[in-house]
Amino acid sequence: MHLQPIPIICLLTTITTWLIHTLLQRQKTNKYINTDRKPGEWIPSNFKRPRAPPYPEWDIHTTKPIPYRPFKHGPKNTITMGLRRMKWDEWIELDNHYLRYHDDKARRIKERGTRCSRTAPEAMDAAMELLEELTAYLPERYPSMFCKTATGITNTITQETFNTTRPLREDPMQTCGRLIQDDLALMLERPDGEYYLLAGTILLAGFWRLEDKYGMRLSDIHTSGSVPGFREKLEKGMGNFFRRMRAEDPVVRNNYFIQVDDNLAWSSSIGSEDSGAVSWNSAEKNRAVGCHFFRSERQSLRRLPRTGAVVFTIRTYFEPVTALAREPFVPGRLASAIRSWGEDVARYKGREKYGEVLLEYLDRMHEVQVANGLDLEKEDEVSNYPF
Repeated sequence: MHLQPIPIICLLTTITTWLIHTLLQRQKTNKYINTDRKPGEWIPSNFKRPRAPPYPEWDIHTTKPIPYRPFKHGPKNTITMGLRRMKWDEWIELDNHYLRYHDDKARRIKERGTRCSRTAPEAMDAAMELLEELTAYLPERYPSMFCKTATGITNTITQETFNTTRPLREDPMQTCGRLIQDDLALMLERPDGEYYLLAGTILLAGFWRLEDKYGMRLSDIHTSGSVPGFREKLEKGMGNFFRRMRAEDPVVRNNYFIQVDDNLAWSSSIGSEDSGAVSWNSAEKNRAVGCHFFRSERQSLRRLPRTGAVVFTIRTYFEPVTALAREPFVPGRLASAIRSWGEDVARYKGREKYGEVLLEYLDRMHEVQVANGLDLEKEDEVSNYPF
């Protein structure tokens, strides 16, 4: 089974369904600045992102990762869960894992270069706009860490200063990647009306490689891996969404995976990052539960107003399953969610390789919680998706 670029696929699948039910209806009543544009053209929008207030009491040492738990009880699994509008001040999330992510990214850029971070010439203006957006946003949201300068931005914790005026010392997508914990991807529309992956810094994705998908149109990114139901149910709606998306309407969603090794940047259990095809087939089956990690992604999607490029941010949260299982209600709910996957989703997420051991452990931890007095009737009072 050839693994796919999970962050983009899952987000687009969810967005397509949401579009059909909500966004198009609302946009019919709004004047849209680019409705009559030609494919591949973008009329710059005058939209300005609202100023972000400082993150309350944010601290590089004490601000913990947000505990996303984006799974629900079965019996029915759906990949359309959880899409919601994004608050502008919450565009980028940083926490006390920042330095680890920063160092891992710097190492990956040095070791792998354009294999994991690059920008096509036609996407350079969009990449520059993204860099400008980040250098404006970060000092607003995280003033104890970032300081805007006359020529760019300074990270006061890592003591790095970035000159963001042209000509740049490095690819702007690499600079973007050094500033935040997220991976980033830029999709641009060409005259054929299709959107293409033309810039990205994919450094901590775990399961997919930018070099495999760089330059591909969105439809080919999906069909190259035979995503179930894509052509029949998703392809047309996805194209409509991108053509109609406004700079004013950012969205965010969360997903999750199970990984059977502890490597944040690349899941070595599916094979070497430098091998040809990678697959769950190479993963060791039924590894001890201590080798199971919960990988959760927070993904945002927004349109850049000046260039019209669509930006994906992909923030990964990574922690041992054994840590999650200590949280009230979580082991029972996670076990139910994993059992609810259809066969296509189960194959896609590799359940056959870890399901037996993982589900036995989650069931046992759930039984311990119940035996210790956990009141299952109160779960809805303490959990609210995606937490």
